[in-house]
Formats: sequence, structure tokens, C-alpha cells
Amino acid sequence: MDFALIRDSLPFLLEGAWVTLRITALSLVFGILLGTVVALARMSPIRWLSWLTLGYIELLRGTPLLVQIFLIFFGIPQLTQQQINEFAAGVLAFSINTSAYVAEILRAGIQSIPKGQREAALSLGLSPTQTLRYIVLPQAFTRVIPPLVNEGISLLKNSSLLSAIAVIELTRAGQLISARTFKPFEMYLAVSLIYLGMTLILSWVARGLEARWQVR
Repeated sequence: MDFALIRDSLPFLLEGAWVTLRITALSLVFGILLGTVVALARMSPIRWLSWLTLGYIELLRGTPLLVQIFLIFFGIPQLTQQQINEFAAGVLAFSINTSAYVAEILRAGIQSIPKGQREAALSLGLSPTQTLRYIVLPQAFTRVIPPLVNEGISLLKNSSLLSAIAVIELTRAGQLISARTFKPFEMYLAVSLIYLGMTLILSWVARGLEARWQVR
């Protein structure tokens, strides 16, 4: 075991880890925002809108994420004649993919809120939009924090797929060092430990957020 190689490679691996965290954070934020819209549209009484969003969800959940990444990275330049850099392509692909899972998670959270609370809010003079904003969504988000955290952890680990389009995230950084040093075991062991550290930190932060929301 070449511990000196791992030590010397840490700065480059940590740069890759920082790219991984940025992609994860941006994709999760955009995915939650888009997923909220999709979830509300999925629950709409307008039948064609509900069916359209159902098709959107099933399409994204039923096709490989790597294929979606390729479609965006290679498809956008072909269709628009405009180049897209690897980082932006990764964030866009992950945001769209995540939104489908978030939509179903959030829909389940919204439907878990007792109907009586909505009726009580409406009887007090709140509009349907105000009821959704102040009564339903805050409770729904509290209830879905654990599955959202799981989605965030999956997103962080799936970011390794972006090495296929040459994004120098954590896995790609390990690949580059391994190709230069011919010591893949040390590199992938270090990469695995860094991923583990990031997922543990993410889980710890999520537990803190969940406890704070429950206190409120």
C-alpha cells in the first residue's frame, strides 16, 4: 500500500470532491424546485397536465441516467448549434433526472397531510394557494426530508457518471491519477473513503435539519 501516493494525491482528489459537491448541491436545489412544480402539476385536476407530467416522470425514471447525460451533452449542441460545457451539462442532466424522483417523493408527502387541515384553512379564509404555501407544503417538506436526503446521497454518488463526459469530479480525478501512476487500488480506495466521508456529513446535516423542522 503506497500511502505516500495517497497523501500526495489528496489535493487533486479534494479538488475533484469539491466539483462533486458543487454539482450535487446545484442539481439538488434545481431538482427540488422543478420537482415541486412537477408534483403540483401531477396532482392537478386538469387531466392532460397530470398525464403529461406522469409521462415526464416515467420517462426519466425509466431510462438510464448515463443515457440522459449523453443526450444532453451531445444533443444540445446538435439541436441548437450551441456548445454546452461539461459542468453545465452535468448539472442540467442531474437536475432534470432528480426532479422526477423529487416530484413523486413530494407528491406522497402532500397526500399524507390530512384533508381536514386543508378544509380548516379554507374555512378560516385562506385561499387554496395560501393553504398550499403556508399549511401543506411546509408539513410535506418536513415529512419528506429523509427520502430527499437519500436522493441527495444517490445524486452525490451518481455524479461519478460524469467522468464519462470528462468532468473532473472525484472519480475522474482518481482515474487520471491511476492512469499516470498505475496504482488503481490506492486511488480508488482513497476515492471511496472521500465519498464515504461526504455521504456521512450529508446524512449528519440532514438529521440536524430534520430535528430543527420537527421542533418548529
